[in-house]
Amino acid sequence: MTSSSADSGALYQEALDTFRTLLAEATAAGDPEPTAMTLATTDGERLSARVVLLKGVDERGFRFFTNYESDKAAQLAAEPSAALCFHWKTLRHGVQVRVEGRVTQLPAEESDAYFSSRPRGSQIGAWASQQSRTLRDRAEFEARIAEVEARFVDGPVPRPPHWGGFVVAPRRIEFWYGADFRLHERVLYEADAPTWTKRLLYP
Repeated sequence: MTSSSADSGALYQEALDTFRTLLAEATAAGDPEPTAMTLATTDGERLSARVVLLKGVDERGFRFFTNYESDKAAQLAAEPSAALCFHWKTLRHGVQVRVEGRVTQLPAEESDAYFSSRPRGSQIGAWASQQSRTLRDRAEFEARIAEVEARFVDGPVPRPPHWGGFVVAPRRIEFWYGADFRLHERVLYEADAPTWTKRLLYP
């Protein structure tokens, strides 16, 4: 099943709508962390994966936030592309969504707006943590937390310049629906500039 390029804009919107529907279903079904997604990055030599939280999706793509001095950010600077994977194992017979695309930083004002909505403890932590760097012991981290708390004790905590958001602009979105006997259903939406196509894949 391949759709024509005439409806390529509609196909991308269809993929986003399908994702939003599944995310809402997973949330309603009581998934403890429905926005959790595996994020895979590479610098061309080392390949890394970790679980982060989705913080929004719109026509630009899938958004998340992190320390710009972390390992993942360094890899994205070297190779600005990423793969995401959501797995809702209690939804239907199990559902996965796989996303691949190019990554760019979000505008500063958007990172500011999200940072201001975070709990104060998380804001303090963003300043105190030198993410991915060696930590001598827990006491060192706690001392950094105390120093940041003292620095901002009389007012709001601003966003650190080394912290902000990224957006993954998808080139591929695959929906994987589990079935008995591993006879799964896979639906792939794929960008072939400037169009999008939709086709089924063998399980």
